[in-house]
Amino acid sequence: MRIGFSLPLHGSAARPEGLITIAKRAEVLGYESLWVWDRLLAPVNPKAPYPLGDGTHPVQFRSVLDPLEALAFIAGHTERITLGTSVLILPLYNPTILARQLTTLDILSNGRLKVGLGVGWNRDEADAAGVPWAQRGKCADEALLLLKALWTTDPVEFKGRYYQIPLSYIGPKPIQKPHPPIYLGAFTPAAMRRIAQQADGWNVVGVPLGSVPVMFEAIKDMCREVGRDPGELELVVRANVKISAKPLGEDRIDFQGTLEQIGADVVKARQVGATELFFDLWTAHPEVDTVDHWIMFMEQLWKIAM
Repeated sequence: MRIGFSLPLHGSAARPEGLITIAKRAEVLGYESLWVWDRLLAPVNPKAPYPLGDGTHPVQFRSVLDPLEALAFIAGHTERITLGTSVLILPLYNPTILARQLTTLDILSNGRLKVGLGVGWNRDEADAAGVPWAQRGKCADEALLLLKALWTTDPVEFKGRYYQIPLSYIGPKPIQKPHPPIYLGAFTPAAMRRIAQQADGWNVVGVPLGSVPVMFEAIKDMCREVGRDPGELELVVRANVKISAKPLGEDRIDFQGTLEQIGADVVKARQVGATELFFDLWTAHPEVDTVDHWIMFMEQLWKIAM
């Protein structure tokens, strides 16, 4: 199981020198991947609650760096470590422009890009981007088809319900063939079917580890139904970490508790078949702000993961 770490896109560490220091330290320690998340805005009067915890929108949402710009910056300061998104909110992006952005990032990183995508839960963001809320899933389905067409065909022509491209030469193409790996977040049957039909793997976010095997097996069954080999699907787990000095009870959320408890959760992730796990601090540790904070937690988590 590969081990990764999420970069800060908020707070005092989200500055050039901070991002460089954290990324380089991760590479030296032996982490295999760095990840970024995506947030457009923090509504004052949200139309939907935050899907984790008590539903309150985290204060970190109020000021967030652009994820692709941040990864492009880090690509120039690292050599080996892969670079992933968990997740880009696909309906907020024009897929033709996004394909070029992701291709550029794959080329400039020498083929180190991993593309995590989701349909989003924040209706306020969809409204701000002009995306019909009820159509966001269908838009995402078509956008995935268009991304792959743009990455693998030249000249390319596309005639969809939401997106149109006249027969055109559009290059360059990504270094990774046929394209960078695509991981999708999923909670619902429709999203799980989208993984089975179009993705290279499931990016598990906010799902208890105990529920993962049943859901992943359901996705594999869907793969078989559409003629895909389920053995080719990867399972990538985003571990939303909160480290506690005292042990937490049995009703705790996964990856919360002492370092020993979190280490036990890492073992469980291996047991359920995760191909990659990356630690994410920002959701549960709002006090983690300085570069020294991030480095300290990174080093602690690396020790328990190994």
